[in-house]
Amino acid sequence: MRSVLSDIGNIPVNSSVIASFFPDIKAKSAKISALEKSGEIIRLRRNLFVLNPDESGVALSVELTANHLLAPSYVSMQTALRHYGLIPEAVYTVQSMTLKESKMYDTPIGSFTYHHISKEAYPIGLTQMRDGNAQYIIATPEKALCDLIANMPGANFRYRREALRFLEDDLRLDMERFFAFSPEVFRQYAKAGKKATSILTILKLLNDERHLRQDAVSIRPDNRPSKTQRHI
Repeated sequence: MRSVLSDIGNIPVNSSVIASFFPDIKAKSAKISALEKSGEIIRLRRNLFVLNPDESGVALSVELTANHLLAPSYVSMQTALRHYGLIPEAVYTVQSMTLKESKMYDTPIGSFTYHHISKEAYPIGLTQMRDGNAQYIIATPEKALCDLIANMPGANFRYRREALRFLEDDLRLDMERFFAFSPEVFRQYAKAGKKATSILTILKLLNDERHLRQDAVSIRPDNRPSKTQRHI
């Protein structure tokens, strides 16, 4: 049987939204308590609930939940890198950045951590993704890496070899995709965010490799200029 609340889908909502589905019931608080006890709704924190996926028929989205659990915020760091398939290891805590104080929530659907970020660095490198009828905000791969470095103790790089070791050995990052990253987010983050020296070292590693690859494409094995060069 279709639940009267199924239109909520997987969007976290407060008690007022839930109560609006039962206009004929006066004891709203009692009704919400009954729904929670029966398992139809899941309490995420005080006055924030999500509909049980068995009732909605819609899978829960940890990214969407993270955005609502503490706002404003966006999903980032290892969670975003794993989301994009850039690192192989599973991530068991959903990591986000927020303009508010750092915070952690343990909920029935998982653990969520939030790291503070300055208002200047917050809007850099964000994107929206759709989940059914809802959208959530997540860092681009470049921003996720910047946030991770800025908030990871010991992630301090002055030299390219240190940065390369971190990316290849510690993160096991997909380096082919890393070398296709856009440098602009790193430039902006170095100006507005934390650990500017480390971010600039990552940027230098990225730029140097990109230049090497461009040079390799332009030089043929027989030392003849490329077609592009011959037409200039």
